[in-house]
Amino acid sequence: MTVRYTKDHEYVRIEGDVAVIGISDYAQGQLGDVVFVELPDIGKGVTRGKEAAVVESVKAASEVYAPVSGEVVEVNSELEGAPGLVNEDAEGKGWFLKVKVADPAELGDLMDAHAYKSYLDTLA
Repeated sequence: MTVRYTKDHEYVRIEGDVAVIGISDYAQGQLGDVVFVELPDIGKGVTRGKEAAVVESVKAASEVYAPVSGEVVEVNSELEGAPGLVNEDAEGKGWFLKVKVADPAELGDLMDAHAYKSYLDTLA
């Protein structure tokens, strides 16, 4: 399973030709308690670098940017009733959406786990 990260703290977990997208554990820690998640409609197209979802915490509201372009094929409807899943398991049960990847080459621009950890070290 390949996981890639953006500098905006989104992750992409590749499952076949589908990208599972959410925010990193680091991001949920920075946000604090997540109280609301706004997800896109299934069938909507998302564009890399553009807003794909919104996450609100007790501290702030933040856009979640699409790390890759494609069509939304599934959303995590559990987050509507239990947005705290993002805090409990950001990179697992707290995923936001699944996208059928339009251009797999876009994944090449993202960081692997090691590079992302090194990037986080520069933020400390």
